[in-house]
Amino acid sequence: MGRTAMLIWLAGGALFAATPFEAEIASWRHAREAALTADGGWLTVTGRFPLHEGDNRFGGAASNDIVLPDGPPHAGAFTLDDNRVTVRMEGVTRAVRPNSADEFRVGRLGLSVFGAAGSYSVRMKDPQSRIRRDFHAIEYYPAREEYRVTAQFFPAPHRIAESLCPGYVVFRLLGRELRLYPMMEQPNAKVLLLVFRDPTTGKETYGGGRFLDLELPPDGAVVLDFNKAYNPPCAFTPFVSCPLPPRQNRLPVRLEAGEKKYRH
Repeated sequence: MGRTAMLIWLAGGALFAATPFEAEIASWRHAREAALTADGGWLTVTGRFPLHEGDNRFGGAASNDIVLPDGPPHAGAFTLDDNRVTVRMEGVTRAVRPNSADEFRVGRLGLSVFGAAGSYSVRMKDPQSRIRRDFHAIEYYPAREEYRVTAQFFPAPHRIAESLCPGYVVFRLLGRELRLYPMMEQPNAKVLLLVFRDPTTGKETYGGGRFLDLELPPDGAVVLDFNKAYNPPCAFTPFVSCPLPPRQNRLPVRLEAGEKKYRH
């Protein structure tokens, strides 16, 4: 049997050997890394520029408030006026919706505005980012079905820091009854975000904690699959700020599942 035929035979055998659970986790990991490395993905975020009151000029010239690595010397200006943001480009001024999909193209770059009243910044994405170019594969714990559990969701709306928490989930894992409090990143979001830490945090896993997504449960029951626990964007780029795990989400058991620490 030739080398090529042998490789095809081995690959086919591996696919048939994988259980549906293993195949699902492998597919999730592939999609996760594809999204991370895509054009416009988190690895392209290479700049963050706080906006000050008044005009914030941007372009390639050193005289700008925001100096860009591509585009014309004077591309335009973001104006902050009493917590209202506008952008002026090519002689046209229009309103900016912070934290939206609005993106303004300057050469190969994408600029967007995010933040909250009193603290807005411009985020720059560059498809030629060194962070993206130097990316290497993420390390994972082995996929294990015991880390996929069914939890019960209990509505109890309140706030954690500046985020809305619609309630909490209770589940059993590793012989313990545990509780976590998800956050709602946007009003009426259908997917909630769990930000948690455990005894692996800062050792085998990222020091700022890890994320886990879960769909808003329609009937009180929800599946938590910690094999899909992932690093926040700030684990990959220093130009992003991420929410830290609240005190309520500090778990006492080692969750040896999901993504490990990304080593630059």
